Amino acid sequence: MTLDRSSNPAFRDDLFNDRECSGTYAPMTIRGTIDKTLFLIIIVVISASLTWTYLPDSVPVILGAVVGAFVVGFITSFKTGISPVTAPAFAILEGVFLGGFSGWMNTLYPGIVVQAVALTFGVFFLLLLVFRTGLIHVSERFRLIVIGATGAIALFYLASIVLAFLGMPIEFIDEGGWPGIAFSLVVVIVASLCLVLDFDYIRQCVDNGMPKRHEWYASFTLLVTLVWLYVEIVRLLMKMRELLQKSGSG
Repeated sequence: MTLDRSSNPAFRDDLFNDRECSGTYAPMTIRGTIDKTLFLIIIVVISASLTWTYLPDSVPVILGAVVGAFVVGFITSFKTGISPVTAPAFAILEGVFLGGFSGWMNTLYPGIVVQAVALTFGVFFLLLLVFRTGLIHVSERFRLIVIGATGAIALFYLASIVLAFLGMPIEFIDEGGWPGIAFSLVVVIVASLCLVLDFDYIRQCVDNGMPKRHEWYASFTLLVTLVWLYVEIVRLLMKMRELLQKSGSG
């Protein structure tokens, strides 16, 4: 069976050439991946709660967590064998970032975090159900479209950061007007479709008897997509509230 590439950069084809796939190694399972994903989510929730409670305004700590999460995530993507250690470390760092980010957003827009969390997991379980029932077929064309859209969004965000440093920000990205809302909606849709590709790739891992340690790696990749989806949903809700406030004041 030929394995397809996911839009998630953490999934790489060379993983499936692992020699541990043969012999007496215990194989990866869906249940094991689910258990480890839930474990990582619990770590994120605990870390985020502690940050929100005790370090809500500590910008250096939050920025340090962002940099640390990027480094750990990068290492995990290329050193998959250490994912049982790096995946929980990544979850802790992501929790610190999300705790600070969510606390700040909830101060500005009360109740937005609860709404975003509910929508994030609502989308997750809905797409999982749709994927399991076969209503979405992950074809090569579907995969290439999502990968291309994900890359385009990443390049656009990178360009916006560079332009902001040069004093030429792309203002509609963060504004609460219709262009900003439309942009965020597109990003949320793409992030959601990345979950479908992740589900399909994990299924292929299991079908091809990948070693059990890759359950940690697969859980790490799902967490990356979930965090991205959550942040983009928060941004979308923020822009929608700002538009409603402008409409009301007008």
